[in-house]
Amino acid sequence: MTIRLGVMGGTFNPPHCGHLEAARHVRAALGLDRVLFVPNNIPPHKRMPAHSATTAQRCEMVGLMVRDEPWAALSTIEVDRGGASYTVETLRALAGEGQALALIIGTDMLMTLEQWREPAEICRLATLATVARSEDDRAALKRQAARLQGLYGADVRLVDCPALPVSSTQLREQGGFDCLTPPAVAAYIEEHHLYR
Repeated sequence: MTIRLGVMGGTFNPPHCGHLEAARHVRAALGLDRVLFVPNNIPPHKRMPAHSATTAQRCEMVGLMVRDEPWAALSTIEVDRGGASYTVETLRALAGEGQALALIIGTDMLMTLEQWREPAEICRLATLATVARSEDDRAALKRQAARLQGLYGADVRLVDCPALPVSSTQLREQGGFDCLTPPAVAAYIEEHHLYR
């Protein structure tokens, strides 16, 4: 029996309830057995902002975020590989284990997929799942899904999810960890004096 595996990558700087909620909705919509949360080692397209958590701390926070979710797990595959983290390499490694993959990406990521390394191969290796947060989002995403299908034969699934207005950038700049990150993550941030 083939395992249906969701893959959600990112800096997780910090991980927050929006990540968990999006993954939960995609899992239900696509019938996934499990979702891996994959902190990247070095993001190739952006610099880590000042006062960021270390790579080890980001991994620890993701581990805390998913520890009470039996369907979710931390994967350090990109950190273990070292260097810049490219999604296509992660998907190749996971596909080699015989799993059916669904890549869970944000709406902005879907809109810029053509700029990623080997977008055609990404689309060959995994279904693309993204969360539509509004009707405006949905219309733009449908157009992009059709475009990616035409270019690469992509299988793009748009999943409805109630908007959770939170981003890691916003949390770093404005706080709100107690409300918008799982309690164990908020406690870790406080204990380690992160994002000050």
